[in-house]
Amino acid sequence: MRLRALLLAVLAVCCGPVFAQAGGVQIELNKLEQVNGACRAYLVTQNLTDSAFDSLKLDVVMFDSQGIVAKRLAVQLGPMPAGKTSLKVFDIPDLACDGIGQLLLNNVLECTSPPSQPTADGGAANKPVQRDDCLSLVSVSQRGKVPFIK
Repeated sequence: MRLRALLLAVLAVCCGPVFAQAGGVQIELNKLEQVNGACRAYLVTQNLTDSAFDSLKLDVVMFDSQGIVAKRLAVQLGPMPAGKTSLKVFDIPDLACDGIGQLLLNNVLECTSPPSQPTADGGAANKPVQRDDCLSLVSVSQRGKVPFIK
């Protein structure tokens, strides 16, 4: 019993940040809706990490029903507060919703966390912190019939 408690304490100290990030960022393609010559996409995002994101810009590729690339867009999901669920809406111009066979999260183009706190001498806060782990934090899913893959 004491060994188990000791092992749990060691894991909490050395691996706490890893466990805190375990939830990741979930992005669900909730629905597609035709509007004025564009297909409107609704993404439900859940930041299940303990980190906020100032910017989370995705490279999203739309394929037609034959598997041919139809459109490619940069989609900004940030800012994303830690632990927050949000709805992000974007239009895919000149593309009918019924012509979309699949969406692909191709890459994360930009991913930054808020700047660190001001310095002890009262200096300004640093620039936003560039992150390189965001693609591995993101998972995708869909509610409708159009697959959203990574």
